Amino acid sequence: MKTITSLLTLLLLCSVSACAQDMHSGNHHSNAPAAAAEETQEWAKQKLAKSPRHQEWVKLKNGTREVSSFVVYPEVKNKATAVIVIHEIFGMSDWVQSLTDQLAEAGYIAIAPDLLSGMGPNGGGTSSLGGGNAVGQAIRDLPPDQITADLNAVADYVSKLPAANGKIVVAGFCWGGGQTFRFATNNSKIKAAYVFYGPTPATQEGPDKAALAKIAAPVYGFYAGNDARINAALPATTTAMAELKKTYDPVTYEGAGHGFMRAGDAPQPVAPQPKGEKEADDKAAADYQKSLEAWKGNKKARDEAWVRWKKLLASV
Repeated sequence: MKTITSLLTLLLLCSVSACAQDMHSGNHHSNAPAAAAEETQEWAKQKLAKSPRHQEWVKLKNGTREVSSFVVYPEVKNKATAVIVIHEIFGMSDWVQSLTDQLAEAGYIAIAPDLLSGMGPNGGGTSSLGGGNAVGQAIRDLPPDQITADLNAVADYVSKLPAANGKIVVAGFCWGGGQTFRFATNNSKIKAAYVFYGPTPATQEGPDKAALAKIAAPVYGFYAGNDARINAALPATTTAMAELKKTYDPVTYEGAGHGFMRAGDAPQPVAPQPKGEKEADDKAAADYQKSLEAWKGNKKARDEAWVRWKKLLASV
């Protein structure tokens, strides 16, 4: 029952409030409550622990700031393209680290910066904030220029690694998806941007065409069919990018909810054991069926998105 409740809570939080943000005028504040993402993601932690790949934490300088970043190296013979992973509004989670490792498994140097580095108590990062509302609020309070400078420092570092071929792409999820789109407007050196269910840089009138005009790389979108808040902007974004003669290729995965890359990576929900109380048992069974259907839709979308993403990465 705990697994079912946790999954349903996570899906609701990520789809309704966790990733809420306002990208107007380069800001990303929201009146929506911050997510209470208390899930430990033990499954992601265990998956990461079993990885045979080299993982390390590095501290990158951005002026007086130090950005703690998680790097995983692929087991390949030739120099590899680097992927910058921008985390969700949940910060540097176990899943983000696991996803970074999965990219290395696919043959890429993957690096995920904790953009909350130095923003927590005693100069700590995500882990020092204790999760929940504190993490969401801290992320919403990040200065946009600081985010860009942190990501530029990460890009500069990873491009110069001896194992890197100099090509850099960026990918982000939820809040990180919006920051991925935004970073593409601020760094002309990246070769591609992969936006997973994140908003378009916008003004109150719609897509920020002045910002979008600065994009030099193709932008690929990965969106959930059950995500009206994000998807409402897709037609205008498509039109704006076409008018600016920018490459923008959005794909919507029907049957999936916001956050499907993580939700579809999680283990399948476990059926509850009857306790002999009809009303409680019926509710538990109904909740299980609901979470199972959601998981199936998210897993299908996640698997299809992985296939597409790896194909796009291979073409860089």
